[in-house]
Amino acid sequence: MSSPLPLFERARTRVNEEALRAPEGTYCYGNLLASAAGVATALLADRADLEEARVAVLVPPGFTWLTTVLGIWRAGGMAVPLPVAAPDIELARALEDADPEAIWVDSEMIDRIVPAAAALGIAVHSTSELVPLATAYDPGAEGLFPIVPQERGALMLYTSGTTGRPKGVVHTHASLSAQVGALLEAWRWSAEDHALLVLPLHHVHGIVNVVLCAIGAGARCSILPRFDAAEVWERLATDRLTVFMAVPTIYTKLLNEYECAEEARRERWRRGAEGLRLFVSGSAALPVRVLESWEKITGHRLLERYGMTEIGMALSNPLLGTRVPGHVGTALPGMEVRVVGEDGATVPHGVPGELQVRGPALFREYWRKPDETAATFASGGWFRTGDEVAETPSGFRVLGRRSVDILKTGGEKVSALEIEEVLRGHPDVSDCAVVGVPDPVWGDRVCAAVVGTRGQAPDPGSLRTWVGERLSPWKVPREVLVVEALPANVLGKVVKPEVRRLFEGG
Repeated sequence: MSSPLPLFERARTRVNEEALRAPEGTYCYGNLLASAAGVATALLADRADLEEARVAVLVPPGFTWLTTVLGIWRAGGMAVPLPVAAPDIELARALEDADPEAIWVDSEMIDRIVPAAAALGIAVHSTSELVPLATAYDPGAEGLFPIVPQERGALMLYTSGTTGRPKGVVHTHASLSAQVGALLEAWRWSAEDHALLVLPLHHVHGIVNVVLCAIGAGARCSILPRFDAAEVWERLATDRLTVFMAVPTIYTKLLNEYECAEEARRERWRRGAEGLRLFVSGSAALPVRVLESWEKITGHRLLERYGMTEIGMALSNPLLGTRVPGHVGTALPGMEVRVVGEDGATVPHGVPGELQVRGPALFREYWRKPDETAATFASGGWFRTGDEVAETPSGFRVLGRRSVDILKTGGEKVSALEIEEVLRGHPDVSDCAVVGVPDPVWGDRVCAAVVGTRGQAPDPGSLRTWVGERLSPWKVPREVLVVEALPANVLGKVVKPEVRRLFEGG
C-alpha cells in the first residue's frame, strides 16, 4: 500500500483477522480497509489527490470515526478530529482556526455544528453519506488512490489549553509512524494484544497510544463509546484484554467503583485485571496513593510515561524492571533528550532544568503560527517542552510546567507538583491544584485549591499544618480554598489558569 503508515501495511496482511469491536459492531481488518477506501473515493470525487486539504471530523469513538480518518489519509488529506464533548462555542473556534474545506459529522450532531460552519462557509456532511457498510477488501483498488508523501500533514490536533489558548499541532505521516514504531518496540505490542479504548479521540493518548498502536501491531481494539467505571471493570473481567491505558482521573474513578462493589464482584474484577499484561497511566501526574492502591488490588504497578501533543511520547518507564513512583522513565526508541538551564547550556546530572527533546516523532508546525513554531525550537532542532525535570538514577522526574508549576516565591523556586503530592497524602483530600498568584511581596503567592474526600470539607488550617510538617516553610500554601471540583479538560488535566482565577477573584 502506498501510504507509509505502518498500520496500513500490517492491516493488509491480516484482512481476515478481527481488528475492532466498536459500538457499531465487530470488524476485521479487511472491513476497515474496504470502508476507508470507500471514504477516500467519496472525498476525492473528481480530484486525484486532496493534497493535504483539511477535513474536520466530529464523530464519537468507533468504527465510523476510524474509517473516516483512514479514508481522509488514503485520499491525501489531513484529518482534524474535534472533541465531541466540547461546547458549541469551542467547536466554532476550532473550525475558525483550522479552516477546513469540509466537516464530516455524526448525523446526531449535525445541528450543533451547522450554524458555525455556515458562517465560515464550511461544507457539512453526515457520515451516513460518507462511510459505506463494511465490505470485502479489494487490494486492486489501491491503484485508484494517490501516493502520499511521508512529509505530508496527516493529523491536526489541538493542545489541551491548560496553559493558554489551544494551538493546532500538525503531525505528518512520518511523525505518526515514528510515534507508533517507538511504542510498538518499547511496550512490545503484538498481534496477540487486545486493547480497550475509553479515551476521547482528539488527543495523542487515545489516537496514537491505543488505536494506532493496536492497528499497527495487527492487534484487536475494543472501543467503549463513553467511560463507565462499572462497564470497564466488567470488560477487564470478561474480555481477555491485555492492554489498558488511561489518565489518573480514570484510575481514581475505577478505584472508587471497586471500593463500592460487593465482595463477589470485586474478586471477579480483580482476577480479570490480574490477567492483563500492561496498564499505562499518563497525560497528568499520577498520585502515589493511586499507584499503590491499583497495585495492591490488581498486582500491576502502573507504567507512567511522558508525552505532549507536539512530540507524542518521549519518555517511558520500562516494560520490565523497576518503576519508581513519581518518575516517567527514560527516552523512548528514536528520541533524544537533554536537560538545559536558563542559559541554554546542558546541566549536570540531577540538576533541575528544562527538558528538551529531538527526534522523528516531533510535529511539523503550529498551524499558521510560524513565529510560535520557530520560538519553541532551540538551535539544533531541540524542542523546548517547557517542563522542568530532574534526571535521577530511576529516570526523569517531572517537576512541572515552567509557566504554571514552577513558582518563585520569596526568592525560592518551588514545584507545585511536589506540594500537590503532599496534599494528596492527607486523608481528607481527594484532589488538589497548587498555583502561584502574582504578589507584590512574594513574587508568587502559593495557593492551593483542594477537593475533599467523600463530600467532606477539609479544614484549610489543618492542611497548611500538614504541609508544614512535611515541606519547607516557603512551600506551605498561604491560601487554601476548598472546592467541589477542579476545572479540568476532557482528559482530566487541571486547567491551572482557571484555578488561579479562583484566587485572583478573591
